[in-house]
Amino acid sequence: MVTSCARSTTRRSPMPGADVLERPATAAGRPSPPARRSSWARRLRRDWVLLLMVAPAIGLLVVFHYVPLLGNVVAFQDYSPYVGIAGSPWTGFANFRRILGDPDFWSATVNTLAITAFQLVFYFPVPIGIALLVHSLLSPRLRMFVQSVVYLPHFFSWVLVITLFQQMIGGAGVLNSFLRSHGASPVDVMTDPDLFLGLVTAQAVWKDAGWGAIVFLAALSTVDTSLYEAAAVDGAGRWRRLWHVTLPALVPVIVLLLILRLGEALTVGFEQFLLQRDAVGAAAAEVLDTYVYFTGVVNSDFSYAAAAGLVKGLVGLALVLAANKVAHLAGEQGVYSR
Repeated sequence: MVTSCARSTTRRSPMPGADVLERPATAAGRPSPPARRSSWARRLRRDWVLLLMVAPAIGLLVVFHYVPLLGNVVAFQDYSPYVGIAGSPWTGFANFRRILGDPDFWSATVNTLAITAFQLVFYFPVPIGIALLVHSLLSPRLRMFVQSVVYLPHFFSWVLVITLFQQMIGGAGVLNSFLRSHGASPVDVMTDPDLFLGLVTAQAVWKDAGWGAIVFLAALSTVDTSLYEAAAVDGAGRWRRLWHVTLPALVPVIVLLLILRLGEALTVGFEQFLLQRDAVGAAAAEVLDTYVYFTGVVNSDFSYAAAAGLVKGLVGLALVLAANKVAHLAGEQGVYSR
């Protein structure tokens, strides 16, 4: 009698899916794990069209980003292009010890960090302000016009941007011509090393701030308009709606971009500084990118330049990991989850 009752309780139901609902419990009292997910072969057959679409991008990423990483081995060699990697003698950490005692490397590092810190304060908030301004415009035509105007400089090359600044505030530019015509002394901006930090930041703001606002505008477009309506009903003014509704929606994006910006703390640009290096001098315009270029390409010291570039990459990785950990401690998701 007991045996028949036990058999009846474990008998499967003829209904489809009932075996999953009536799965017997394990010895610990927990239900057994669910059915195994679909195999990799089944997923490949299902998503082969999507994989085929992204295959060219993955191929370019592998060929031009991951394969060149193997060339970092020359940082541990006395590399010569005439004998190649296989024939170059192994020197170990000699190039890295040389970096520690090179004052030119540390001067370029200080310049790079100073420019990064300055732009973090005076450049990073500008795209947020542009996004808030464009988002507050009610007229779609006016919003489209403002977006087009602020996005356009991003597509200019650095040669054109620096030429425009030279024509406006250079020695023979519009500003100094106006000052001379009114009996005032000209202002030396493009060739003054003391003003170079503000000059490159102004150039970066004019060129890329509008483009950087795209991400923040995308984040603002996801905010539910009912939140603004509810805040207005509760008596919140324009600034309180901005503070309590708009800015909280931007916080995850701000944290993400801030972490990525810290990861590029030692990469402030190459072409912009290379074009203006002779005008203000290497003491003010030498950054790590130009330092690696002149050391490795111009002076043909490939191993030492590779070691300097590898140090720069490792420091950037450490900054990303540290900033992401701080974001987790502050309750934000960061670049990747825990």
